[in-house]
Amino acid sequence: LFLLVGLALFAGSIPEIIDIVKTFPKYNGTYLSDRGRRHIVVCGHITYESVSHFLKDFLHEDREDVDVEVVFLHRTPPGLELEGLIKRHFTTVTFFQGSIMNTVDLQRVKVHEADACLVLANKYCPDPDAEDAANIMRVISMKNYCEESRIIIQLMQYHNKAYLLNIPSWDWKQGDDVICLAELKLGFIAQSCLAPGFSTMMANLFAMRSFITSPDMAAWQNDYLQGTGCEMYTETLSPSFSGMTFSQASELCFVKLKLLLLAIEVKPIDGGDTKISINPQSSKMPANTVGFFIAQSAEEVKRAWFYCKACHEDVKDENLIKKCKCKHLANKTGATPATPFSAALSKPLLNIKNSVMAKEENGSKPVMNGRLVPIGPNGLVDETYGGYHISYEVKKLMPTNKPADQQKNGKMEVGIADDQAKDFDFAKTEMKYDSTGMFHWTPARSIEDCILDRNQAAMTVLNGHVVVCLFADPDSPLIGLRNLVMPLRASNFHYHELKHVVIVGAVDYLRREWKTLQNLPKISVLNGSPLSRADLRAVNVNLCDMCVILSAKVPSNDDPTLADKEAILASLNIKAMTFGDIITNIESMGDSKDALNNMGDTTVKRPGPIYGTNVPMITELVNDSNVQFLDQDDDDDPDTELYLTQPFACGTAFAVSVLDSLMSTTYFNQNALTLIRSLITGGATPELEIILAEGAGLRGGYSTPDTLSHRDRCRVGQISLSDGPLATFGEGRKYQDLFVASLRNYGMLCIGLYRLRDAALTTVDATSKRYVITNPPFDFGLLPTDQVYVLLPFERKQSRFSFSETEV
Repeated sequence: LFLLVGLALFAGSIPEIIDIVKTFPKYNGTYLSDRGRRHIVVCGHITYESVSHFLKDFLHEDREDVDVEVVFLHRTPPGLELEGLIKRHFTTVTFFQGSIMNTVDLQRVKVHEADACLVLANKYCPDPDAEDAANIMRVISMKNYCEESRIIIQLMQYHNKAYLLNIPSWDWKQGDDVICLAELKLGFIAQSCLAPGFSTMMANLFAMRSFITSPDMAAWQNDYLQGTGCEMYTETLSPSFSGMTFSQASELCFVKLKLLLLAIEVKPIDGGDTKISINPQSSKMPANTVGFFIAQSAEEVKRAWFYCKACHEDVKDENLIKKCKCKHLANKTGATPATPFSAALSKPLLNIKNSVMAKEENGSKPVMNGRLVPIGPNGLVDETYGGYHISYEVKKLMPTNKPADQQKNGKMEVGIADDQAKDFDFAKTEMKYDSTGMFHWTPARSIEDCILDRNQAAMTVLNGHVVVCLFADPDSPLIGLRNLVMPLRASNFHYHELKHVVIVGAVDYLRREWKTLQNLPKISVLNGSPLSRADLRAVNVNLCDMCVILSAKVPSNDDPTLADKEAILASLNIKAMTFGDIITNIESMGDSKDALNNMGDTTVKRPGPIYGTNVPMITELVNDSNVQFLDQDDDDDPDTELYLTQPFACGTAFAVSVLDSLMSTTYFNQNALTLIRSLITGGATPELEIILAEGAGLRGGYSTPDTLSHRDRCRVGQISLSDGPLATFGEGRKYQDLFVASLRNYGMLCIGLYRLRDAALTTVDATSKRYVITNPPFDFGLLPTDQVYVLLPFERKQSRFSFSETEV
């Protein structure tokens, strides 16, 4: 009887038990880690698109030994598409429902044991600042739970990076890193202004892609695809490289090992933080130097570690360079470790007093308080305080310790009163660079001083400049134009080499951006519309070195595909324009004689293209699929991946989505992001980030040996094979010949080619479009029309401005 009653009660409870089981969340468990297996936690913007892009790159077959489990944590359960994707990768991917702001949920996914925590941002959000604030709060929550967690975060806006510095346990030395999409996107575009197509080359380098060439494809597509298979890797150089200069090591790697050595990791003598030095000049490499390579796979790069001069010097086939038996003797038989690179690097300047050091051997120069004192052109000591220049504003704050009549040859002693300002020689204290010495600097100017109307723009003989066509509403989110202009103002350019930047757009929007631009030289603003042909003619768009098309407008929620409508219309508008004998539209023709004469002066202007299709251009797109509308002569399907499309291969289109793969790249190799950032930003340093975090913009600084040494770094350039010293290589020579000659004779490191798409055609159908070839094979044939991407060393010249320009 008791059993019967029990069964009856249990049977009545079955529906209730089923309901309880149904309501129990499917993704509510706890992560159980396998012993010895690492895992990462991914949170933030979790959708089918963001997860599929992330996994495609993270789990790529070219990465060796990816034995890492990916754990996603999100507030809502996955949709059907995302659930299917997770099930397809069930051996490496797990999904949990929960909030990153909840300590219990952080414990469930074992954040304290995770190898890293990654925070994905929504690149298409209507309010970038709100998105960044939410993601920074996620970082605060994780750091509050576990201070040692390594965190990699995507941020939309550059100015929000400053808030991460406020988190006490945020430490980039421990692996914490931030991928700022605005900084990198505009930095890529800026480098394309200096070397068209460079953005495409770099984007392909840090994305993991496998290429499959086909005889059915056009020859240019096969060449381009071979380059897309290259990625950036790091490997320790074998002891056989010890004592070599970088040029010798790079030549050996390219000729013998078929690897492109791009940079090395340098440890300063004083034991400070290691730095990455790109194509350094004339310094010897110590033992166990870490090198940065461009290669097809991690397996190839191991040759740099296996290479043994004793065993492999006569080996012709690079595939036969394997680990040799004498490897364990390498440290004993290798060359004596050379002194670490110190000349190629300069320590960050945190205090100007510490940076000005007297050279003991320079006894002929006066020294004050242990500091070198600059000599003026008349042989007198320049007015300094303790051996370094001080600004008039600082002098005003100091007591006047000399009477006004005590002057030497019109020069003032330290302690100038307000009424003596007229006697102060400002030329001696001119500041040309910012306080870090990394960028050109000018005293702040108001935007009114830089605004041109159409007449003034036409009278300014603009040539070889950069035109920025900017679409923005007065209340559009700031895109951080500073990140576009700063790489073009890097101090490793001489002042006369800086390209003038002309921004065509709404002044109301630019007033909000101006605070970050006011200290950068050679900027003009035309208050007009990028769709107005009269405005474009006024700024000589046909004579520019690059026309950049950007939009700061927020994409509409109704139809996201229309987010790029202005950029596409502007691009097609310029391509439809014709130049030549068409006179620029000048509203007042009365006193425009000088303007017209200047415009027609062939000694000042180089001949520009007659048709707008030949104007060098790069268009930023929000939506990848819209790339199909940029080129009317391509055969790209709407479903073609962005990197396979013609505009991207030619370097005329760029989308922020290509930066997605940087998350994986940074996790597997933290130094890769540092290398990319230093190449792209023109030399932004952690110290500069702290200065910009203050919100007062760039600070000017006086030239000292230490700050001027920061100019000595390489930059991206493009060399033509049609003329100049390298012209002979365009006549059927091989790429390896060009690589070796450029490195030996000029210190230039060749990294790729920019080739005419229809180089073989001489018909009317041939276009002037070029495409990017990353790191061509050693036996690749060259053409006279080719242009070469190179990393140029800084060319130091005697300067009339600074006492120590040549004394570094």
